[in-house]
Formats: sequence, C-alpha cells, structure tokens
Amino acid sequence: MAHGPDSGARMILMRHGQSEFNRLFSATKRDPGIADPPLTDEGHAQAAAAAAALAGLRIGRIVVSPYTRALQTAAPVARALGVPVSVTPVIRERYHFSCDIGSPRSVLAAAWPEHDFSAIDEVWWPDATETPESTMARAAAFRAEMQAAADWRQTLVVSHWAFLMTFSGENLTNGAWTRLSHLDPP
Repeated sequence: MAHGPDSGARMILMRHGQSEFNRLFSATKRDPGIADPPLTDEGHAQAAAAAAALAGLRIGRIVVSPYTRALQTAAPVARALGVPVSVTPVIRERYHFSCDIGSPRSVLAAAWPEHDFSAIDEVWWPDATETPESTMARAAAFRAEMQAAADWRQTLVVSHWAFLMTFSGENLTNGAWTRLSHLDPP
C-alpha cells in the first residue's frame, strides 16, 4: 500500500523489498535455508521505487532492522533523502525461519561502514523460535521509544512482516509502505 504526497507528517512503516528467501518461499512454501538473504532484483527495484515515492515527504530519519534485506531497502531512500539511519534489532523480524538468522555485527559494520552498529551485540538475533508474545513486547518497547521521540512523525521505519503486523496491524507486502498517524496499539 503506497500513498501519494501529504502535507501532514506521519510515521511511515515500510516492509523490506523482496528477498531471495521471499522469492523461493513464495514459489515452494518451504524454507529454502537462506540465512540473512539479500534482496532480489525485484526487491532492489521496490526499494528504488520507494525512494522516489518518499522523496516528497517530510522524513527526518530512518530506523532500520539489521537484516541485510532491510538495510538494502533503506539504502536508496537514505541516499535520496540525505537523512540519518539508525540500526536497531528491536524492529527485527520475528525469529522463525532460516532468513531470520542474521549476520554478525562485525560483518554488517564492514558491509555498511556508513552506519553505527556499536550498540548492537555481535550476535543480535535469538537462537530459537520467538513467541508472538516476545514480538509483542518488542513492538511495545519500540512504541514507547517512539512516543518519547519528538520526531516520530518524521520517521521512516524499515522492518519486516511480522514485526510491522504486530506493531501496527498492517499486512504489508514486500516493498510496500503506509503512514501511521498515531502510536496506539492495533
């Protein structure tokens, strides 16, 4: 779900573009065993389209998950807008499939030297399937953090299906984004 320009500032939630995992899982409905998958060509095109669509909106910062697919999605948007990027595992995907195994902080820092990963543990993802309650607790913690931030309405959040669904109740497809005018739980 994408929207056109708006004069009112609102938090924008965006799901990462199509990843190799998404492409294969959609075709087979089986976990293809890809840890921290990159975007497909279609995913990169979705990220570029989002960068163009979001260029006219009032975005002052981007908050992104440390998974490669989310970082790759946020990159063209950050370049187009010239805004700072904050990386946090609080908004990571609910750990359930092989794609939810991340890359170590040191690998991410080498691949994305323009971002600060110093506040993230070397292994920042869980080692077992995460409960829905755990995802709800992370969503609540992020909601509280955003409620305390004066600029939450100028923030773009690049995250994942389960986290965004838990946080907002929105069922976003790959590369889709929506505006959030309030921070109340769904």
